[in-house]
Amino acid sequence: MTLLSVNTGRAKSVAYSESASGRTGIDKRPVDGPVRIDAPGPAGVGASGVAGDDVCDLRFHGGADRAVYAFAREDLDRWERELGKELANGSFGENLTTSGLDVNGALIGERWRIGEEVVLEVTGGRIPCRTFQGHLEELGLDARGWVRRFTRAEAGPGALLRVIEPGEVRAGDPVTVVHRPDHSVTVALLHRAATTERKLLPGTLVAAEWMESGLLAVARQYAEKYGA
Repeated sequence: MTLLSVNTGRAKSVAYSESASGRTGIDKRPVDGPVRIDAPGPAGVGASGVAGDDVCDLRFHGGADRAVYAFAREDLDRWERELGKELANGSFGENLTTSGLDVNGALIGERWRIGEEVVLEVTGGRIPCRTFQGHLEELGLDARGWVRRFTRAEAGPGALLRVIEPGEVRAGDPVTVVHRPDHSVTVALLHRAATTERKLLPGTLVAAEWMESGLLAVARQYAEKYGA
């Protein structure tokens, strides 16, 4: 299991951004050399945990439990075949592009050591938005209906991560799973529960202590309304 690239993006003004500023940092590109990863502060206040990476919409991105976003190269390859266009590392706005790691099968609360210093903890999966769709259209893709298409795809949403141990990472670093909690809620399962199979939401609360705040709120609200 390997880190193929570390990707960062600088904020720019675009017509398709959903942020109040009209800016987005979704256009991420691989970075040469080591990159610092730190806990960025609480949700809604802290931005990206990756040095040099801009987050513009703090409602849905950044903060302690959404500090880093990882996506598997294997899933990018699947989308390449489906979309008929080459997708470079970082094309889906991910900070970390991995190889050989089951990103979507990771358990909520699972911990990964990357290189010698950094430990990250899985908190959830990406919920797609119109900014994501607009970014792909800017790359020259036919992304009509992208939010629904990505949500329902078998490839999976990729993993959101919090920083447990800060430090530096770089392309080529090994990735090791160092902890797996005692439950069965994966990134893929939580994503389905939050989007297309809401009846699964109460069962995801066994992973509440590790779950990112936005998805946790959705799960709790559903359970309170409809029962476990």
